[in-house]
Amino acid sequence: MGYPSLQACVADLEKNGRLIRIKEEVDPYLQMAAIHLRVFENQGPAILFENVKGSKFPAVSNLFGTLDRSKFIFRDTLDKIKTLVDLKSDPIKAIKNPFKYANVGLTVLSALPMKVGKSAPINFGRTHISEIPQIVNWPNDGGPFVTMPQVYTEDADKPGIMNANLGMYRIQLAGNDYVLDKEIGLHYQLHRGIGVHQTKANAKGQPLKVSIFIGGPPSHPVAAVMPLPEGLSEMTFAGALGNRRFRYFYDAEGFCISADADFVITGTVMPHENKPEGPFGDHLGYYSLKHPFPLMKVHNVYHKKDAIWSFTVVGRPPQEDTSFGALIHEITGSAMPKEIPGLHAVNAVDAAGVHPLLFAIGSERYTPYIKERQPQEILTIANHILGTGQLSLAKYLFIAAKEDDPALNVNDIGGFLKHILQRVDLTRDLHFYTKTTIDTLDYSGDGLNTGSKIAITVAGDIKRELWTELPANFTIPRPFSNYKMVMPGVLAVEVPKYINDKDIGDMLSILDEHFIDAELSGLPLIILCDDAAFTAQNLDNFVWVTFTRSNPSHDIYGVHSFTEHKHWGCKGPLIINARIKPHHAPILEKDLAVEKLVDKMGEKGGVLHGII
Repeated sequence: MGYPSLQACVADLEKNGRLIRIKEEVDPYLQMAAIHLRVFENQGPAILFENVKGSKFPAVSNLFGTLDRSKFIFRDTLDKIKTLVDLKSDPIKAIKNPFKYANVGLTVLSALPMKVGKSAPINFGRTHISEIPQIVNWPNDGGPFVTMPQVYTEDADKPGIMNANLGMYRIQLAGNDYVLDKEIGLHYQLHRGIGVHQTKANAKGQPLKVSIFIGGPPSHPVAAVMPLPEGLSEMTFAGALGNRRFRYFYDAEGFCISADADFVITGTVMPHENKPEGPFGDHLGYYSLKHPFPLMKVHNVYHKKDAIWSFTVVGRPPQEDTSFGALIHEITGSAMPKEIPGLHAVNAVDAAGVHPLLFAIGSERYTPYIKERQPQEILTIANHILGTGQLSLAKYLFIAAKEDDPALNVNDIGGFLKHILQRVDLTRDLHFYTKTTIDTLDYSGDGLNTGSKIAITVAGDIKRELWTELPANFTIPRPFSNYKMVMPGVLAVEVPKYINDKDIGDMLSILDEHFIDAELSGLPLIILCDDAAFTAQNLDNFVWVTFTRSNPSHDIYGVHSFTEHKHWGCKGPLIINARIKPHHAPILEKDLAVEKLVDKMGEKGGVLHGII
């Protein structure tokens, strides 16, 4: 079935026991987010907040909180969409098997966007930004944000919906220096389609027209986050996934309006105009700080009858966007590897905040006539990965050769890292990229969007047996204190809080001298951290601490390190300095008073009893 509206989806989920209603008044300042987080942590249902303090509009969250619920929502179209994306990424399949794909062309044609008259549902009424639910997720957020938007822009050189971009970029509704109801903040990251559109509009000296859709059929927000093959528009994808064409019209000012959205905010971005946006609790588990971002001057705020505000809460993974990622993988399958020759699998590790850490598997076929293999083809593949779209924002890329273990799985964090650590040659396999771009939200680098990368390329036989526990005679001198094994071959070492770059140099000198004659082949990786017990508690903590709090060029060291012909390596364990530094962003922490209110809602007789 295809839902014609968000309301229809909400009703169907409730009918099938997959949504709860909260009738009590709930504060959009922290309380709604706290409820959402608790329900999500318990793999609970979608939530309809009927009575939002300060707004006449209800709000819904956690629609896509589990993969099972997402598959339920799109139960009648998911298989068809998988076929469409699969064929779009590998068109030759249609030639090889024309009967299997005979209906795909019809699917695309029946999903093309459809222009409608202005009597569409969205034209029911007008409102103001201040009357929308002012949802603030984290205590230090700069104001209320739209966290589930579909941001629509068109190409100034090729206007029209078929060349438009629909993306999900956060929108700050109030706070900072914004003039209430007249200005909002538009945040987008590098390599996004909207950036191309703004660049073209700036070159022409024109304002960029922006339409922000909220709500609507659930296929619309999914389309906004999908990494679609070239030539497949988000609006066409939304029509195919929702089994209902994306309906639109242009208002009197020339803005594209989604006919079935619950809300549409229209406005313009003038060339080179910006204001500070943020802070905002983000998906790395820290606040992204206040920075200049495009200023959008609001023209109109449309809403439909019985409109529902759709939102999510962003924070340290896993969160609802984790489930979004699982749905994307369910739909795209192996589409991404087919874009890069020799690549078999890639995983942006969610527990590490997605962009900081990539696992990949590639073919190593360059010299099959030589018995002793080394990374060659997979290094070429690594360069391709780090030059591709959002993957280029990664800091750490671990890539293994498929030939070494055909059953290796990039989604198995422990198993994949064990494979790498058993085989890595720390004198040869480390390849740095310095003074380059990283994720806008990652503050481990030395400036906004700036940092470094490392590709660790591993091919060949097992070189070492990893320690599963420390030998009885193992010691580390002061100032190193507590230390714990994280997993085979990885040791978390608690060290004093970061002071400056000199202190790490002193520590490395101590380690080099202490381990001068030690046999450490079973311990290829040491993590210097603020809290060894927390880092070693589980793999999620380990990858989050290690890869969000380090900048490869600045924070990777090694026992008995060397530089030869500008290639850096080490003869002893690799050391990653994953302590919190002064330039890092603050960690997200919940408000204890609000948490107590949610606790009461979960007690016997409370609306969330049995759910949280």
